[in-house]
Amino acid sequence: MRSSASAPGKAVLLGEHFVMHGSGAVLCAINRRVTVTAEEAGGGMIRISSGVGSLEAPAGGDPRDVGPELRPLYHIALAAGTGVDITVDSEVPPGAGLGSSSACCVACAGAVLGLRGGASRGEALRLASEAERTAFPGASGADCAACARGGVILWDGRIRAVRPGPGLRVAVADSGQRHSTREAVGRVSKYRGADPAGFGRALEEVGRMVGEAPAQIEAGDEAGLGAAMSRNHALLREAGASTPGLERIISVAGGASAGAKLTGAGGGGCAIALDGTGRAAEALRGAGFGCFESGMDNEGLIVFNGTGGRAGA
Repeated sequence: MRSSASAPGKAVLLGEHFVMHGSGAVLCAINRRVTVTAEEAGGGMIRISSGVGSLEAPAGGDPRDVGPELRPLYHIALAAGTGVDITVDSEVPPGAGLGSSSACCVACAGAVLGLRGGASRGEALRLASEAERTAFPGASGADCAACARGGVILWDGRIRAVRPGPGLRVAVADSGQRHSTREAVGRVSKYRGADPAGFGRALEEVGRMVGEAPAQIEAGDEAGLGAAMSRNHALLREAGASTPGLERIISVAGGASAGAKLTGAGGGGCAIALDGTGRAAEALRGAGFGCFESGMDNEGLIVFNGTGGRAGA
């Protein structure tokens, strides 16, 4: 029996880091995907092959014995209840703030549950979020939700779909520096401890912007959303999440777009610009940055069954 599934990466329009303290977040799925194939295997072993490493471990083992990079996938593979070979093929670069690990968890959950006859998108999301927390206990679940649901979502502990007006696009530029989520979270936590009042004010402001964003997105208000994104970046910079490489991207993209900010944990990785005109992408490429343009991926998780037919997700 063989099953495969695909899930998109994501960008955070508003709210990273602060979402873990109650601000909520607005995320969009991007048109870069991770595809995972799961195939039942004899010998009682789980084998994982991916761009971040490989693993061979017993099908009845303890996820805590597996390194954090592959622990979530191993946790998901255990749900197969048998030996299984997992293969990951990703268009989403790791350590870039584009949801590579979350998309991988969602696609892996879809593929493994497909071996058992399939599951709803909600069931795959629950397994993926549970698995992600084996490596990142503080993960909010927002990233996995965006990868599973697709489109644009407001996350505040629940998922609310946001219907964007026409032309919502982002330019994604890579700083060239891979980040460590743990290190970036640690820097923001240090800032919070050193200035709790300042962090509290920032948290309140981000929460307000997150609450206003769905109406801006649905109305096609690029100016309002872009201003909020740029302000969110300034608060993330103050909290220690930005880097000189990210600041160079913001400097180039800010003048050619409605707004720009880092995406994901920061400390490297990518920044995004709200770019309905394409001018930001052009400016970023002209400045020598690796850049791609993305509309919204509205499909989210796609699962294929063992005979190659598309299964419900």
